[in-house]
Amino acid sequence: MFVGLLGLLLAACTGNLPQDSLDPAGPVAERQLELFTLVFWIAVAVFVIVEGLLVFAMIRFRHREGREPRQIHGNTRLEVAWTIVPAVILAGIAVPTVATIFDLSRGPAENALEITVTGHQWWWEVDYAEEKIVTANEIHVPTDRQVYLTLTSEDVIHSFWVPRLAGKQDLVPGHTENLSFSAPEPGIYRGTCTEYCGLSHANMRFRVIAQEPSEFEAWVRDQTQEAAAAPPTEIEQIVAGTCMSCHQIRGVEGLTEPTKPAPDLTHVGSRQTLAAGLLGNDPDDLARWLRNPPGVKPGSLMPDYRLTEDQIDALVEFLGSLE
Repeated sequence: MFVGLLGLLLAACTGNLPQDSLDPAGPVAERQLELFTLVFWIAVAVFVIVEGLLVFAMIRFRHREGREPRQIHGNTRLEVAWTIVPAVILAGIAVPTVATIFDLSRGPAENALEITVTGHQWWWEVDYAEEKIVTANEIHVPTDRQVYLTLTSEDVIHSFWVPRLAGKQDLVPGHTENLSFSAPEPGIYRGTCTEYCGLSHANMRFRVIAQEPSEFEAWVRDQTQEAAAAPPTEIEQIVAGTCMSCHQIRGVEGLTEPTKPAPDLTHVGSRQTLAAGLLGNDPDDLARWLRNPPGVKPGSLMPDYRLTEDQIDALVEFLGSLE
């Protein structure tokens, strides 16, 4: 048991974790950490004082043979003190807390990048309305620019959390919430759903990919293009009869009808991951996914189409070309 507890303690000391909220990478997360640190040390001080008084009372007034404790009834001064002091402490904590909440809940800045993120079981739809881009599970943003998210859910309650950039925000079907953040440095910031939402809740991941403004603009230009290629004749019927029942590929005749159940595949080859971050975007992982989606991701709404290896190879080659 001791070894197990020691392991947990040492695991908590690990640094360089991709989802460490105590290692903020943006101004919103830094403000939240400042508030957390303030409240934490106040709580530590209260704990030390209260536990210290408790230990003192246990020792000072412990039972002694032949000694009867003197019976008293109430102490007005103490009762007033331990009513007023906690109230003052809570009021003191409320001031910076409320100020931070109001500061972080302001509307978008004039040049903010506005994105709508919709939670699905179990993936994230990312919609850049102004840029006319719809993608999945990867949120590309420019550095040093406010990002203003509108968050909602298509099915059940999800919770959007990218620890190094901003705090958690629940996504409730039929409601919209907002969240702002900015990333001063280029990099990949990992996020996840933190509200249990079904079998593959733990597999509902996403990435915020912060890029230099010029790189972000290049990404936008690429994503606004239509699909680079139509499916080869030998797999066109497979694509139309399986993939297109839930997905779309913009620019390909007969495959451009927008649908909600699954991610847009127009530029799927350019993404870093598949299956909401569960797999890498490479031929081997894509083939693994096509062989048996529910076996890879429990509860997946994409069924096993019983594709042959030749069909899978052809689909892997086609989908990988959609960059």
